Amino acid sequence: MTNRKTIFLISTALFPFLAFGQPESDASREVAAKFEAYYNQNAYQKIFDLFDANTKTLLPLEKTTGFVQQLKAQVGDIESRTFIKYINGSYAYYKTEFTGATLGLQISVTPQQEINGLFVKPHVENDRSEMVRNQTKLSLPFKGEWTVFWGGDTKELNYHVDHAAQKHAFDMIILDETGRSFKTNGRTNEDYYAFDQELIAPCDAEVVLVVDGIKDNTPGEMNPTYAPGNTVVLKTTNKEYLFFAHFKQHSISVKQGQKIKQGEPLGLCGNSGNSSEPHLHFHIQNDEDVNKAIGAKCYFEKLIVNGEVQKDYSPIKGDKIRGDR
Repeated sequence: MTNRKTIFLISTALFPFLAFGQPESDASREVAAKFEAYYNQNAYQKIFDLFDANTKTLLPLEKTTGFVQQLKAQVGDIESRTFIKYINGSYAYYKTEFTGATLGLQISVTPQQEINGLFVKPHVENDRSEMVRNQTKLSLPFKGEWTVFWGGDTKELNYHVDHAAQKHAFDMIILDETGRSFKTNGRTNEDYYAFDQELIAPCDAEVVLVVDGIKDNTPGEMNPTYAPGNTVVLKTTNKEYLFFAHFKQHSISVKQGQKIKQGEPLGLCGNSGNSSEPHLHFHIQNDEDVNKAIGAKCYFEKLIVNGEVQKDYSPIKGDKIRGDR
């Protein structure tokens, strides 16, 4: 029973977030690479062959050829292409460096890996500067000892790394001395050590977003409709946005617009949203809107890691962490 539960959390624990930090799919990657190659080769027929039936009707070979020739005359070949995000859940958006301009290339792909949407427009950089790390001094957002289930800079340590806003996120749980996250059989939320644990503000901040009222899941089941579940977002004086997800339903004790102090309660750890067992998801981002934000690495001012005091430390997968007081 222990192994079955642990494997499930490892493979599906938190966010395939709708279009929320969604990584580039294999289908989008393959089709976009083909489009780039055919575009640079002037292979108009091959580009046309990538389209689904409806797109072929709307953009027949003659118009496809004219579109590509006109675009090439204006901006030249594609030199590089970087996936940024999904727009409206379906269009893969690429920052695309052409010989003569930087444009945004949007490609929508069917399950059959056919293009059913193609759009080119000027590329506009995110108007918020990317943060490398937090400048605000942070304490841990809980009391007692928790274990970092996901955390770090590589995919092996942290599956969030492919998600723009969550790339430095943590998933944290509570384990007993045997390494289990639950007391008996793990079939109810109340059986998990993390469930009902108080979550607290890691610094003075303003509450800028509260989402509550989402039911807690039965362990092993998930609710992707609003993937973060019950949520609190705090804004620091340095304009860092601290994102907490998966609170227990109706447990959040703060309100939007409220100014809070370090250590004050936010609510209780739960199992709401796209979560397979009670845990805390926490990350820092540079914008209140998670669909636009870029994540920043989180360092805590002082904590005990695996029994040793650490200062200005960013935990990684497997670390057992608690406050120094």
